[in-house]
Amino acid sequence: MKKLALLASIMLVFIACNKENNDVAGLQLTGNIKGLSQGKIYIQKIQDSTLVILDSIIFKGKDTNFESNIALDEPEMLYIFLDRGQTNSIDNNLPFFAEPGKMELKTTLKQFYADAKITGSKNHELLQKFNEMNQKFTTENLTLIEKRLNNEFNFNQKTADSIDAAYEKLLIRKYRFAANFAATHGEYEVAPYIALSEIADINISYLEEVAKKLSPKVANSKYGKMLTKHMEERKANK
Repeated sequence: MKKLALLASIMLVFIACNKENNDVAGLQLTGNIKGLSQGKIYIQKIQDSTLVILDSIIFKGKDTNFESNIALDEPEMLYIFLDRGQTNSIDNNLPFFAEPGKMELKTTLKQFYADAKITGSKNHELLQKFNEMNQKFTTENLTLIEKRLNNEFNFNQKTADSIDAAYEKLLIRKYRFAANFAATHGEYEVAPYIALSEIADINISYLEEVAKKLSPKVANSKYGKMLTKHMEERKANK
């Protein structure tokens, strides 16, 4: 009987340890910024249209690893700002879709944004996928801008009209892609975030379709509530 009781106690301790290791309260962000011997990073979020600092970490010497524990109740966009000290660079901001639990960031000082690899968040993974697919619209838009500028040197109205028509078609395809992507991934908080950040001014019927596809959990999330409020305000201001 005593052996059974002892075995049960050991099993309870084992289960408790496993739970402690897997269920991290808030966000536990670890990472490495290769090449950063001196500088500081700020982890921030947007609150009432203002960037608020959640944590800051100083780098000195050869250790380029870091760890930050942040109170986070639900998936949310956060931002890492790199203060390089005396080195000036525009490559200092890194947005990421954080989730409660363990996440990891690996990047370099040389290409802080471009080299960033972030793991541990399904929402961030989906946001990256969206951004990669959305990039083709940005590329097409740059091509149209170049054509428009070239046409200014030897202006031709027919060419200008053609460029304008192509731009309108591009915009429609871009908006429809964003709406469809959001509606397809309604079980993740990235869905209402994309609707708000990419297509907030689209025909409201598209936003309503996205809202219908949101799971109850996502609909009740920060961005789910913001999407509902945004649609209500648009309807009220018709």
